[in-house]
Amino acid sequence: MRTLPMLLTVALTAGAFAAPQASLPLWPDGTPNSLGVGEGHEPTITPFLPDPALATGAAVVVLPGGGYGGLAAHEGAGYAEWLAEHGIAAFVVKYRLGSAGYRHPVMLQDASRAIRIVRSRASEWNIDPNRVGIMGSSAGGHLASTLSTHFDAGKAEDHDPVERQGSRPDLSILCYPVVTMLEHTHKGSRKNLLGETPSEDLLEDLSNERRVTKETPPTFIFHTWDDPAVPVENALQYAVALRKNGVPCEMHLYQHGPHGIGLGKKDAPHPWSASLLGWFSLQKFLP
Repeated sequence: MRTLPMLLTVALTAGAFAAPQASLPLWPDGTPNSLGVGEGHEPTITPFLPDPALATGAAVVVLPGGGYGGLAAHEGAGYAEWLAEHGIAAFVVKYRLGSAGYRHPVMLQDASRAIRIVRSRASEWNIDPNRVGIMGSSAGGHLASTLSTHFDAGKAEDHDPVERQGSRPDLSILCYPVVTMLEHTHKGSRKNLLGETPSEDLLEDLSNERRVTKETPPTFIFHTWDDPAVPVENALQYAVALRKNGVPCEMHLYQHGPHGIGLGKKDAPHPWSASLLGWFSLQKFLP
C-alpha cells in the first residue's frame, strides 16, 4: 500500500519538460557494415535525463516504430520525454533502416550497442546498470523483442569498453509490437528487415515468439484487439511463450484502437500508460 502514495507523488511532481541532450554516435570510431555517410547511415542515441530530484536510477532505451522504413517521433522523443518526467532516464535510438538499404542483423547490432553504451556510461548518467530496459513500438517492438531473445554477455577482453557490456535488457516494454515473421507478421516490416526472399531459417530465427527462454526479461505488452496493421496475434503468441518459460508478463489488450496510438492525446493519455507506471513500480524502476 505504501507504493501508491509514492507513485502519486512522482505523477504529481512530473510535468517539467525533459529536454534532450546532444545526440551521440553509436559508433564514434566508425560504423560497422555501413553503406554510406550522412543521414540514414549514422545511427545515434539521444539521452533524455530526468530532474535529479525525480531520478530513480532506472533507464529505458527507446526504439521508435516505423516498419523498419522510418522512425516515428511520437514513439521516440514522445515516450522519452514522458519517461524522464517520471524519473526514468530515456535514450532514443536512431537505428539504421531497410529504407536506406540495411538488413538484419544491422538493426539488432545498433540496438545492442545502445544498451551497451548506457551501461558503460551509467555512473556519468546516474544510472543503475542493472536497471536498463528496452521499449519498442510496432517494428520497434520487433527490434525490442529481438534484443530480448538474442542478447549476449558482452566481450570481456574487447579493447572497446562499450563492447564489454552485456546487451540483455532488464525488462522489455512492447507496444502493439511486430513479433513474428511468419503467418501473422507485418509484411512491410518483414520486407524492410529481411528483404524480398528471406530464407526459412531467417524467418524462424526472427520470429521471436519461438526464441523466448527462461532468460528473456520480464515484459509489459500493450495491444489493441482490432489493430488493422499489426495483428494482435503477435502480442498473444509472445505472451504465451513467456508463460511457457516462466517469464513474468503483464499484458493489456483493448478492444478498439488505431495502430500507432502511442501515449494518446496530451489532454487524454491512453490508460496503458498509467498501467505501465504501476508495472515499473513492481519491477523497481519506480519507487
